[in-house]
Amino acid sequence: MTEIFSKNPRSAVMQQAHELLVNAATAAMEKGDLPQTELPDFIVEIPADNRNGDLASNLALAGAKAFRCAPRKVADAIAANLPDLSDTLFEKVEIAGPGFINLFLSQSYFADVVRAAVGSSQYGRTDFGKGGKINVEFVSANPTGPMHLGNARGGALGDCLAAVLDWAGYDVTREFLINDAGNQIVKFGKSLAARYLQHFKGEDAVPFPEDGYQGEDIKVRAAQFAEEVGDRYVNATAEELQQTITAFALPKNVQGLRDDLGKYRIEYDVWFSEMALHNSGAVKEVVDKLTAMGATYEKDGAIWYRSSQYSAKYGVNKKKNDDGEEEEKDEVLVRANGIPTYFAADIAYHYNKFAVRGFDRAIDVWGADHHGHVARMKGALDAIGLDGEKLDVVLMQLVRLVRDGEPVRMSKRTGKAITLTDLLDEVPIDSARFLFNMREPSSQMEFDLDLALKQDSENPVYYVQYAHARICSILKKMAEDGVAFEGIENCRTELLTDPAERELIRHIGSFADEIITAAKNYDPARITRYVVDLATLYHKFYNACRVRDAEPELRQARLALCMAVKNIICSVLSMFKITIPETM
Repeated sequence: MTEIFSKNPRSAVMQQAHELLVNAATAAMEKGDLPQTELPDFIVEIPADNRNGDLASNLALAGAKAFRCAPRKVADAIAANLPDLSDTLFEKVEIAGPGFINLFLSQSYFADVVRAAVGSSQYGRTDFGKGGKINVEFVSANPTGPMHLGNARGGALGDCLAAVLDWAGYDVTREFLINDAGNQIVKFGKSLAARYLQHFKGEDAVPFPEDGYQGEDIKVRAAQFAEEVGDRYVNATAEELQQTITAFALPKNVQGLRDDLGKYRIEYDVWFSEMALHNSGAVKEVVDKLTAMGATYEKDGAIWYRSSQYSAKYGVNKKKNDDGEEEEKDEVLVRANGIPTYFAADIAYHYNKFAVRGFDRAIDVWGADHHGHVARMKGALDAIGLDGEKLDVVLMQLVRLVRDGEPVRMSKRTGKAITLTDLLDEVPIDSARFLFNMREPSSQMEFDLDLALKQDSENPVYYVQYAHARICSILKKMAEDGVAFEGIENCRTELLTDPAERELIRHIGSFADEIITAAKNYDPARITRYVVDLATLYHKFYNACRVRDAEPELRQARLALCMAVKNIICSVLSMFKITIPETM
């Protein structure tokens, strides 16, 4: 068994099929069975119905014009020039319809897939990414309040995407950007200061900022500050109070984000401070660099970035003017008061990712409402001498929470908008992480609270976990009967010929290829759906093929197939940080 086969069986058969067809067509031309011409582009694909072959190719139809003869005649000539298939992964080739070339996998292929899946706990991992350095930044919630429901989806998406990229052979860094600078932090400090003064003077005596943060969490932090320092800052200047109470509350809020995400089983490699960019001079350096490259100009005392010039390549960056019409707009980098904008800091942040830390690619998971920022961010990277194509943004649609088929907007516990912690207090973490990854990021989704709480086959994560527990139960019962799995090296997996066995093995053979496709498309939901399908095919096999009562050699082969499924379920659930029960 070749290394490429054991790593990625489906890719291996697709590659071998393509090579066999190219060589056969070339041989047909050399023998004069077909006229000499350049081979056209053609595909090898998996047909919807495997009764028509495990693989199918349109080479004859695609080449009919070039060969100047009917597709069926082209197909017959190619088939006649195929080599002896005994040394390949195929057992036969058939011509169907107007000239489709259908290839049928050999029994040795099915046997070797099971051997590969049982033989390594890392089955499915590949070197597709060749160790490329990828930064995946996700959630990055403002540390001014609790995380909302969108962060629950973004957290599961970002964490599972990072895991898929890791399995696809990339060197992945999970990152959280702490937004600890800018207007939201100023507003945070003013809100805390007002609540602190109200704690001593009463709410009527101290006006609350019109744009302040109204959440209960602000009152809690202000009360904690009051308990620690007393009324020491009641008569302090507004600036001193705001700075002091912000310095007290901000680290606690950041730690709260860490704790909540930790509960959600998300651990970051890097917590990156936006304020550190300002303090180090990195933001100013980036503005200066853009200015030196002619990408900025001054207007009304502010420094502007020529966004309309650089973002057009990635889509038009438009804003509404005073007349309500959309037009391209440049962006302010430094306000007239000398304070940089968030956009300037964001350019510096991404410059740090590429130019300073050397990532080959950066992936940002953003809410869909940030779509207008994509073009200008990519354009800014071009403007500063980097490559905007190396920044990929996954835009995530909103989540609609439902119970009994009706929308849910308020927490039963607090009576307020549902936060990440409210959700995790109500539904199992396994269900949350799994269900949030059932749909691709670009699709809107409904999160069904009733479904998340179910402990039956309707709940997809329970369904997959149950398949694993069922396999563990089989192994345990057989051990009680004195029957143990004797090891894949002693197993005749070529005995697995039942249609239900073959269907299951086909799916097992596609695992690595599914991971690669999920990594290419930034869609970890593909793997969630894959493992649900794996569980379905396993249950189908279990109902069609006896394991305990089978003849000894066949029983060992079927035990091997059970072990293969068990290994992959373990890999996917571990990848997505979901518990793997042995009994249910």
